Amino acid sequence: METWSWWRDSDAGCCETLVAGCWLLTADGGAVTMMVMTVEGPTGICDSNKVEILAIRKGLKINGPVLVKGDSRNQKVQVKKFTAQFTMAAKSENEQSIAEVPRRRRKKSLVWEHFTVEAVAGGCARACCKRCKQTFAYSTGTKVLGTSHLKRHLARGTCPKNQLLQEKGQLTPYTPASKTDGSASEQPKKRYRGSASFHQGIIFDQDQSRLDLAKMIIMHEYPIHMVEHSGFVTFVQSLQPQFKMVSCGTVEDDILAIYQKEKQTLIQLLGTVSGRVSLTLELWTSSQTLEYICLTGHFIDNDWKIHRRVLNFIVVSSRTGSALADGIATCLMDWNMDNKLCTVTLDNCSLNDDIGLNLKEQLSGKNTVAPNGQFYIASCFAHILNITVQEGLRAIHEIIYVVRESIKYVKASQAHEDKFAEIAEQLQINSTKMLSLDVQTQWNTTYQMLVSALEYKEAFFYLGSCDPNYSQSLSVDEWKKVDALCKYLKVLYDAANVFKGMTNPTSNLYFHEAWKIKLELSHAATSEDVFVSTVIKPMHEKFDKYWKDCSLILAIAVVMDPRFKMKLIEFSFSKIYGDTAGDNIKIIDEGIHELYLEYIAQPLPLTPAYEEQGATPNAVEGTLLCSNDGLLDFDVYISETASNQQTKSELDQYLEEAVLPRVYEFDVLNWWRLNKLKYPTLSKMARDVLCIPMSTVTSESIFSTGSCMLDDSHSALRPETVQALICAKDWLQQPEVMPEPSNAIVKVEF
Repeated sequence: METWSWWRDSDAGCCETLVAGCWLLTADGGAVTMMVMTVEGPTGICDSNKVEILAIRKGLKINGPVLVKGDSRNQKVQVKKFTAQFTMAAKSENEQSIAEVPRRRRKKSLVWEHFTVEAVAGGCARACCKRCKQTFAYSTGTKVLGTSHLKRHLARGTCPKNQLLQEKGQLTPYTPASKTDGSASEQPKKRYRGSASFHQGIIFDQDQSRLDLAKMIIMHEYPIHMVEHSGFVTFVQSLQPQFKMVSCGTVEDDILAIYQKEKQTLIQLLGTVSGRVSLTLELWTSSQTLEYICLTGHFIDNDWKIHRRVLNFIVVSSRTGSALADGIATCLMDWNMDNKLCTVTLDNCSLNDDIGLNLKEQLSGKNTVAPNGQFYIASCFAHILNITVQEGLRAIHEIIYVVRESIKYVKASQAHEDKFAEIAEQLQINSTKMLSLDVQTQWNTTYQMLVSALEYKEAFFYLGSCDPNYSQSLSVDEWKKVDALCKYLKVLYDAANVFKGMTNPTSNLYFHEAWKIKLELSHAATSEDVFVSTVIKPMHEKFDKYWKDCSLILAIAVVMDPRFKMKLIEFSFSKIYGDTAGDNIKIIDEGIHELYLEYIAQPLPLTPAYEEQGATPNAVEGTLLCSNDGLLDFDVYISETASNQQTKSELDQYLEEAVLPRVYEFDVLNWWRLNKLKYPTLSKMARDVLCIPMSTVTSESIFSTGSCMLDDSHSALRPETVQALICAKDWLQQPEVMPEPSNAIVKVEF
């Protein structure tokens, strides 16, 4: 009933033919007369509702009532006449084409992925194999010369081209669907392209699949011996029967090959970096008590984008300063970076002095930037926050234990929770915080546990008086101690939260948090409150040692931020040191100028354009000057007057200029990228300083108090394999860095 044939008459409008009858549309102005002939009788298409439905389907808009005329009582073939007002809808060119030929039904069999139909003499057709060009008899709509023999040509391997590709492992054979007993099944009634019941000539590469398997193990830290697990082997075979599962030794070889390939890519990237590289060092231990160090490089590329790459993961003989320094020096020489070191940041500040002395001896004469060696070693900001917090928690560890047990009691059953909630409601405690237990290796959760418990201290008091089974309620003085400690823990908690979620924070951000902590702890250590001064004093001592060691680095980094420069140093030091602030500000100022002089003493590196031409900047500039331009006397004049003038250095000029507005979303690296021509030497110094990593851990681990441990599967591997796994995982997860385009100067002749 839905098959229509269309044609158009330019004078009479359009006429349409229905399978069960016909209707005729003739246009006369706005009135259209429709004649319908039907064999369905009076209950068929002869009513006005059917006319309206058909009109809507065919793009006609009814503007007036539908009038039914004629006799509907006759059960034989009838002619009905309807008169109504219609508006003819616009039709596309395809719809208005004359006697359009119906399209042929699309061939559904998947053998046509491999065959084409060719016409031959006598109106016959043959199917031609796309690979071997062999032809077969074929007739549409018959079972004798259909597609069965074409499928056999593919499935049984009689096609010589298919056999050759299958032997090379480059083609998955055509496989028809099978019954559960293994015999060939009947052709399914419904076919879906992309169905799992057969393969469509997919090219298979054993070597590429091996490579993908090794990358999967690297990126997701799966154990290498998973390739021997029977379940995994069965699963892979069900996906690709042609894949030959490899041994653990083969997977190790593939992992090492990936490591070497990615290492060469990283070497090329580091070779394009004209700045210096700073390192972070983390201490790891295996389950076999082997000591490892993880060395990570931090640098800023020539586009002023900051990068972080794991460089080495090696075994060291011990955790002594000399052993660690030997490991660092070996890794630097392996990467050809022994003359590009800027700083080393450690997660254990007790080793700073020993490593610094040994490292200076091994790199003596190779690293010319660090003035007096003061830039070699820095301490991890996250680590110092952790040990400072632990000092405070240790002072009231017995009270913390009672708080933890009290929360456990409330959460032990639903009845306890309901009773505690009822008490809190009676006492009108309007807190949005929920009681939470801590994870003792995450100090932020301990702080959050204490803060939430403080909100319900009155409820705990009441619970102790009405519940005889609860006997661990804290006293008023003990709650005051918790409250006092949380006040100072909040300063450390807020500082750590600033860096949570940051991928590669620049070093200028750390001074803002460090000086606030220094100020708060200094005041608390001299508090008249005996408890506060007693608890905070050991916390202040831990952080004060970090401040003395790293305040110069932190200060120089924030001076490289054009929103603050020396102004923030002057402001913060006046609050911290009071009357002696001037002396401490002078130390920072002298340190900045001393470092700047080290960069002044080094020649500016050639730009890529000059390097490709093998010329110096002065030589290129000389070619732009003309000896007969009449200004030779001017050159002499400039040289004489310049010798009598004292020009300001880039650093002094930068410091004297006004600070920028404190915009929150400010990209300090982009600012220096835009101003590197104005400050060619100072921008080199800023690039090296801003990439100094002040923390050895990632932002996700900034609250962690646990040590770094290898799992059992990694601990059982050879050290070189462990290094390949750790390093390659980091490298594969990095976004691809496009090679720098050539900046060669193009000479244009006119």
